Formats: sequence, C-alpha cells, structure tokens
Amino acid sequence: MNDASPRNTVSAPPDGAQRRIVPGPRSKAIFDREAEAMAPGLQSIALYSQIAVDHASGCTITDVDGNEYLDFIAGIAVGSLGHCHPHYVKRMKEQLERVTFGSFTTETRANFLNLVSGLLPEGITHIQLFSGGAEAVEAAFRLAKSVSKKFEFVGFWGGYHGKTAGVIGLLGGAYRNHQGPFPPGMHLSPYANCYRCPWKLQYPSCGLACAEHLRNVIKNDTQGEVAAIVLEPMQATAGNVIPVDDFIHAVREIADEFGALLIVDEILTGFGRTGTMWGCDQFDLKPDIMTIGKGIGGGFPLSGVASSFDRMSAKPFGEPSGSSSSYGGNPLAAAAGLGVVEAILEEKLVENSARVGALMLDALKRLQDKYRFIGDVRGRGLMIGIEMVADRTTKAPLDRTITRALFHEALERGLITMSYSHVIRINPPLIIGEDEATRGVDLLDQSFAAISRRFGLE
Repeated sequence: MNDASPRNTVSAPPDGAQRRIVPGPRSKAIFDREAEAMAPGLQSIALYSQIAVDHASGCTITDVDGNEYLDFIAGIAVGSLGHCHPHYVKRMKEQLERVTFGSFTTETRANFLNLVSGLLPEGITHIQLFSGGAEAVEAAFRLAKSVSKKFEFVGFWGGYHGKTAGVIGLLGGAYRNHQGPFPPGMHLSPYANCYRCPWKLQYPSCGLACAEHLRNVIKNDTQGEVAAIVLEPMQATAGNVIPVDDFIHAVREIADEFGALLIVDEILTGFGRTGTMWGCDQFDLKPDIMTIGKGIGGGFPLSGVASSFDRMSAKPFGEPSGSSSSYGGNPLAAAAGLGVVEAILEEKLVENSARVGALMLDALKRLQDKYRFIGDVRGRGLMIGIEMVADRTTKAPLDRTITRALFHEALERGLITMSYSHVIRINPPLIIGEDEATRGVDLLDQSFAAISRRFGLE
C-alpha cells in the first residue's frame, strides 16, 4: 500500500472488523469525473461501490485510496486466474511484442486451439473464436440453423445468453422489457429452479413438471421448426441455480425427441468454475454445440463456439468467412486463452475449485442455520448462490433496501461480492485458497450480523 494514500477507516463496529470509507475521496472524484462522459447502465457492482481501482493481484483489489478488497466476483466469473497472474502476464507480454491483430494463423493460436480441443466433451472437436458471450451464442444459433435448416429456438426462464438483438428474446428477467419485438421463433419454458418451482411442487414427487412443460411448449407453441434448445447446465444470472440431474437428462431426451440440437451454454460454467472442466460434466451430459467464454480469457475478451467437424462444416456457417469475426481469435486473445488454460491445468485449478468450493458451501450452509433470512444455499465448485428471504415459508425476497445495506457492510469490511439483490452470487477466482475463502465467509458472516442488528432480523 502506498504510504501517501493511507487506508480510510472508521471506528470499529461491534464485531471488531476494520471498516473502510467507501468510496474513498480519490475514488469518488475519479468516478464522478468518468460519469461526466460514461453513459448510464454500468454493472451494478461498479455503480454501487463507486471505487476506482488502482491495481490488483491474485484475489485482492486495491483502490486509489489504498483500500484492499477480497474479490468474490472475479469480474463476474471472468478472472479465472485472478488478477495479474504471472503466467498470464508473461504470455500477453510475449504476444504484444510480436503481433497483436489479424486472423492469420499463429503458433500461439494453434497451440491454444489444440489444447482446448483435447479438453472438450466427447464428439466436440472444433472451435470458432469470437469476442463476447452474446456473439458466441448468436453464432451457435447460426450454426444450428445451418445444420438443421430450422429457425426456432427454445430457452428457459431465468436464462442469460447476452443482451444483443439475436438472443434477447431468450433472456430472462427485466432486461428484455420494452426491447421488443423479438426475432420470431423464440420460446421460453421454466427452468428446474426447485427452490422457486412455479407449480409449488417438491422434487421428486413433482414428476419433473418442468420437463413436461418444455415438451408441451415445443408441441403447442412452436411451428415444429425447433433448430435447438439452448441450456445453461447451471443458471448463473438467475442466482447460480443448480438443477436436479433428472431435468438435465430430460432436456437432452426432449431435444432428441423433436429432432432439435442441444446447445449447452458453458460461458460461465466452463473451465473449472463448477469443480469439473465443464458444467455438463456434472450431469454426464453430451451437448451437440457448446458456447464458451468468460473465464477462458482471464479478463481478455474471448469466447467461442464448439461442435463436431461435420456440424461446423454445414453451410452457410462453414463457408469461407461464414462464421468469422474480425476480432475473433486475434493473436492477443489466443495468447490470453493459452495462458489461462495452461495455468488451469498446471496448477490443478479445476480440483482447487471443487475442494475450496465444497469448503465454502459447507461454511455457508452453517450460516443458513444461523440467520433465518437465508432461505437457500446451493452451489457446485466456485459457483455458489445464497437466496435471502423475508420469510422462509412464503419465500418472499428480502427487501432491496436491506440487501443494498448488506452490500455496503461487506464492502466496508473489505469484501467485494454480489450481495446487492436478494440472491448473492459468489464466483471468486479459481486460484482462491482455503484461508482466503474462509476469511471471505467470515466477512460475510459479520455483514449478515450487522444487517440483523440494523433491521431487526434476529
């Protein structure tokens, strides 16, 4: 920490935790200056904290006021290696000094693609590279149309596949409001969010009503031209929702039943986030098409679509320039991806995700016993969700005034986490150690205790 920028603190709260003034004066000044030109609509985490980052390393972010924060979001699961990982930085520096743009083959890209290809599920062998997640999902749709010669797509309530025009019709939540009309042929069905079952049934006595509803949507709402069902093996934006295995298997069967491809969106769940290389590995699920992104680039914009060679060759997708992107697979992106995947394998970060994630999940379940406003705790690996409720019986979401207070209680104690809505999403870097994870859960515990006192939630 810069001695000229002493940490801003306030008097210690009853739990004894050191508190920061957030945002500090330097952060606030920079944030306000940027806001003079920055359009509204930044990510909530940036808007609500108003911190200006000076530097970061590993799982620690330091703002311009000298305040340090433990990072439990990793750029929303983007920073799989944490901040400024030495091997990642080395790969990027090497590439910066050689060539930085263009679609020509480089040895780095060849090494990267071959490395990733060897990690893909059975039957998935070839990859086309893009920059953002929505771009990859739209490309997967074009691929599915090329293969099937059909045009309809079915997704799920609570799903998130980007906000561009080609996919927004399958977006769950208020992001889609006032954005219509959507492209034709977009259909939605309930996801297996058992904590909030729309039929208020219990698994397994429910008979997988959600799967049967999906079948009926395809039978009754579509024109019989379903190119693909698009599925997140675990829903991220909806609150790191973990479905039952039977639902995932049923979706695969229903896709086959109607002659539709199954697109598995692994943009957040891939590359070790769930404690296995792919989220679909948790269910022994075999996709036809995969989308990948976020953690693969370690912070650099990088995404992709993967499938078999035969499918990828389908026209017009497989024509020269039929699936290309000006920035997709550029030399810097390939170097970023290579550095990330090499480190994930060398440092056994998939295994670390499983081990540390299990430790965190167990600790958070103990907090569920401690605080009556914690209605549900779920997770796989380092993809964990906590659902906060006003009443465990009705499951009414905890008031946003309280959750915003929780966000600031955590922030002032030195923890950056997505706790500003009634669903907390915990997605730390895959490099997080057991000590850091334990410290983060302890800071969250202190923050829960603070809002309990403040709002009379004991």
